[in-house]
Amino acid sequence: MMTADKPLTANRNWMFWLALFILFCYGLYILRSVLLPFVAGIIIGYLLDPWVRKINKWGMNRTLATFLVLLALVLIIVPSVILLLGVINDQITRFISVVPEYLASLTQKLEPWINDLQKNIPALDADKVKSYLKSNMANNLKLFGKVLQGVITSGFALMNIISLLLITPVVAFYMLRDWDGFIKKIDSLLPRKSKKSIRIQAKEIDRTLAGFIRGQLSVCILLGTFYSAGLYFVGLELGVLIGFIAGVISFIPYVGSITGFLVSLGVAFAQFDSLGPIAQVVGVFVVGQFLEGNFLTPKLVGDSVGLHPVWIMFALLAGGVLLGFLGLMIAVPLAAIIGVLIRHAIENYKHSSLYLED
Repeated sequence: MMTADKPLTANRNWMFWLALFILFCYGLYILRSVLLPFVAGIIIGYLLDPWVRKINKWGMNRTLATFLVLLALVLIIVPSVILLLGVINDQITRFISVVPEYLASLTQKLEPWINDLQKNIPALDADKVKSYLKSNMANNLKLFGKVLQGVITSGFALMNIISLLLITPVVAFYMLRDWDGFIKKIDSLLPRKSKKSIRIQAKEIDRTLAGFIRGQLSVCILLGTFYSAGLYFVGLELGVLIGFIAGVISFIPYVGSITGFLVSLGVAFAQFDSLGPIAQVVGVFVVGQFLEGNFLTPKLVGDSVGLHPVWIMFALLAGGVLLGFLGLMIAVPLAAIIGVLIRHAIENYKHSSLYLED
């Protein structure tokens, strides 16, 4: 009788957890418009917890340690963001004004190639190609620049900047102050029979998240600073903006460096008349990739994170499509959690009778 009840109990447990997971996903989708500041606060709390824990070990009260860490973050981040946004806004204004000039220069330099192409393809109308480059591309690039400038100056209202400024710091403070209490509370609710296994998986998830998020954030900041400074010293007029964007999106494997390289190369080709500065632009990204691949990523992210680049790109794309900016924020943590659970499921499968055929 006991043997017959075990499969039934196991099925009920799986049904319960599956229903709970579906309910969680449904609630996440329904409340996606108001969850952003709370998720941001939780992420900040998770990222800063090691610092608070370290100060707390020195004998300082955790509440005071939390306040000091958040205060230091505000004093560093706020002036940096204000300065950065000012520089980027100036770069975007410059970008909008020089687009026609760049396109005229680019069209002029491409004209010999277009003429050669017309000789090989007589049906090709060179004048129409030149007209397209001068008019359509100019309008599209100007529109892109104005949209980007609007995002920098006022478009953050789309992400509810007021709620981010008011709610996120409060959530981050309470998460940091009560982090150990939350962990103990969750631990006390774990199923007793599976507690040991869940703890092992939770530690692996924490190691993966800590290795990727904290490490990749450092890589993005360092790469963005390097690309911006390098392109600025090379003399690329929009170098700070391009370097910043390339650094920010470097958390998407290969996308940041490739995008920054192609855009920089196009601007350099339009701006400079000699190959020397263009080669220097190429050199900036070659050095940047060398530093990232050989020093930054191995030291700050590590090789044992276990998140494949394709899996990360899929998670970011799916999260962005389903939940917008909120989805982008939680995509990597969820990808890490799912990745760890899948690895444990495969390991359990290899030790099961289904795999061993016993």
